[in-house]
Amino acid sequence: MWWIYALLSAFFAALTAIFAKVGVENVHSNLATAIRTVVVLIMIWMIVFFRNEYKAIGELSSRNWFFLTISGIATGLSWVFYFKALQMGEVSKVAGIDKLSLALTIIFAAAFLGETLTWKTAVGATLIIAGTLFLIWK
Repeated sequence: MWWIYALLSAFFAALTAIFAKVGVENVHSNLATAIRTVVVLIMIWMIVFFRNEYKAIGELSSRNWFFLTISGIATGLSWVFYFKALQMGEVSKVAGIDKLSLALTIIFAAAFLGETLTWKTAVGATLIIAGTLFLIWK
């Protein structure tokens, strides 16, 4: 079942890139990022309140708060740089290079979380890295 959510994530990420490229036209990339962030903020809090998930906020540990906070900072920085890159480059190249995050995640998960790196996963990550280099190469 998890893979259905992952496929939906990929589908909406692809739409995000297309819509964002059109949306940043003649707009400062940071303003575009701020608008997108507010929309996401409102949408997700509506879901949290509708599902009564806000009641569990008191159960979060300081570790949860710390890692969710730095994850939010990383997300924010990712969006700032992504929107700037979209504004300056072709969406097909920017989105493709952005997917290098998959290979980096595989490497980080093995290094920091102790996840097993299978030969198939390593080959896949290597191909993603190679593909990214092809997109950058002129």
